[in-house]
Amino acid sequence: MKGDYSGPWTKQKNENNTPSSCCYAIQHTTRRQQQCIQTQTVVVVVPKQKPTPLKHSSKLALPPCHIHTNTFSFVPMLLVLLFLVASSLFTPALSHPIVSDSGRRLSPANQTFRPGSELNKLRVVQSYLKKINKPAVKTIQSPDGDVIDCVLSHLQPAFDHPELKGQKPLDEPERPKDKGRNNTDIVGDSYQLWSDSGESCPQGTVPIRRTADKDILRASSIRRFGRKPRRSVRRDSSGSGHEHAVVFVNGDQYYGAKASINVWAPRVTDQYEFSLSQIWVISGSFGHDLNTIEAGWQVSPELYGDNYPRFFTYWTTDAYQATGCYNLLCSGFVQTNNKIAIGAAISPRSSYGSRQFDIGLMVWKDPKHGHWWLEFGNGLLVGYWPAFLFSHLRSHASMVQFGGEIVNSRSMGYHTSTQMGSGQFAEAGFGKASYFRNLQVVDWDNNLLPLTNLHLLADHPNCYDIRQGRNNVWGTYFYYGGPGRNVRCP
Repeated sequence: MKGDYSGPWTKQKNENNTPSSCCYAIQHTTRRQQQCIQTQTVVVVVPKQKPTPLKHSSKLALPPCHIHTNTFSFVPMLLVLLFLVASSLFTPALSHPIVSDSGRRLSPANQTFRPGSELNKLRVVQSYLKKINKPAVKTIQSPDGDVIDCVLSHLQPAFDHPELKGQKPLDEPERPKDKGRNNTDIVGDSYQLWSDSGESCPQGTVPIRRTADKDILRASSIRRFGRKPRRSVRRDSSGSGHEHAVVFVNGDQYYGAKASINVWAPRVTDQYEFSLSQIWVISGSFGHDLNTIEAGWQVSPELYGDNYPRFFTYWTTDAYQATGCYNLLCSGFVQTNNKIAIGAAISPRSSYGSRQFDIGLMVWKDPKHGHWWLEFGNGLLVGYWPAFLFSHLRSHASMVQFGGEIVNSRSMGYHTSTQMGSGQFAEAGFGKASYFRNLQVVDWDNNLLPLTNLHLLADHPNCYDIRQGRNNVWGTYFYYGGPGRNVRCP
């Protein structure tokens, strides 16, 4: 949903606001880069502009011209292995203090160089990359450093699952009926940074953000790469480090949820923290049998290596213990669309006191096959989570939740300054505070219904808060967010 909005709520915008400066700056190519582009068989997007790095982001290095490969080059790997072996023969194990972006020192146990364990780690990383990165029929270079592979639909990671082997993506399901209002959301031709130049994946393929070795090595552990940290899922637990400002409904049977989510680029001050805004579709006892389906946008330096807001999905059937993953980093979610890359940066994003941008998301259960589908914008199907992945969600959801979540690691001994939403409290209002609008749920008969009897929850309202409202244009909505550490949030 891109573009200026129409309707009474636009009166809140400043008449003299200048257009937002969304993420475009000239990228000049050297003669060598031009030769690379001309001689490769892959398609490389050379954007007109180079994205302005966010204040707290880490720039991703653009890959060299020989980027079209999904496997390790054996020669560089052999050289690395020989170096490690030689180092082990002539030098002792060394340990040097390493400081994270937040200023905290990482555990010395994670810094000691042990050739045997390093060799094993490289083998594990190589094996994982071979499994997760599929052969591409076309490759697109994004201006933010991402590499997008156009993979034949039947070769995507989902079909590595034993119950999906040999199958093909399903046809489109029946969409929920919206009897309450006319949908005025507008979907533009470009939703993400990688496709701003007009490049796209061919029909019959799906765009997949390529995983690099540095992505895996950034993770707190290789085993947990692509997964949320194990944690208590009860909302009254303050020991997990996860803090929320959300609204939710429960006490009924739910078959889906829909909302439009304002997109910002909040500051994340520690590599192992994140800030996200999403929809949760939940079932289970809030114990180890918890089932969730999640979709929204997030900033996660650990997962992506930068501070761009990115479209993401997640699922779990055991409260984040061993099942599920982000995006397409395991077999599970089946993508059916060639225009949206899950995990890619969203473009544009909102600016303080200026133009606002939001994305429409809907998750619902197909009445015919029972799978949970995901829609982006107004009618763009992204794909589905097969019903067999779940236990409780195989029938219906018992709770639907909307809002923001951050991780507070207290790495410096006090509350994090990681922002939620826009980094402003809810009272700042339109153009300053982040919002969700047009909140709806899907009932047993596949109808979209406006939300009533909402519950509001802010774990730490002096750090991040939330305020609800309702009108004829936005339906049920709320503002939420905050700056994190401040005089009232030590």
